[in-house]
Amino acid sequence: MYRNGQHVEHNAPQQQARDTRNYFVRHDFDGAAELTTTLAHAISDVTGIDVTDTGFTLNDHVDPDALDRLFAPRPDGTPRTNGHLSFTVWNHQVTVYSNGQIAIVPPRQSPPVQR
Repeated sequence: MYRNGQHVEHNAPQQQARDTRNYFVRHDFDGAAELTTTLAHAISDVTGIDVTDTGFTLNDHVDPDALDRLFAPRPDGTPRTNGHLSFTVWNHQVTVYSNGQIAIVPPRQSPPVQR
């Protein structure tokens, strides 16, 4: 996993002091976890909402079964290529790429008004 980006404000339920830079993680399709499990943990890392918290339901934002099938390797084992899906979770822009890359961009805060 790696993170980079600039400082922005966080806008999620039960707001906490969190690292609010752009967040990147790559899902391992050869591993035991489903893509949506990796995604749920990445969203949890960014927002500070525990994946076991009843307030966090990925179903409210995307169909997890469809997302797992969309980018899963083909039946012959060849990977999917050239695709991505973007959606918003608690004002965070989430993009999942066919190669397993997940990018989460927090909402941008307007600069303070100078007087």
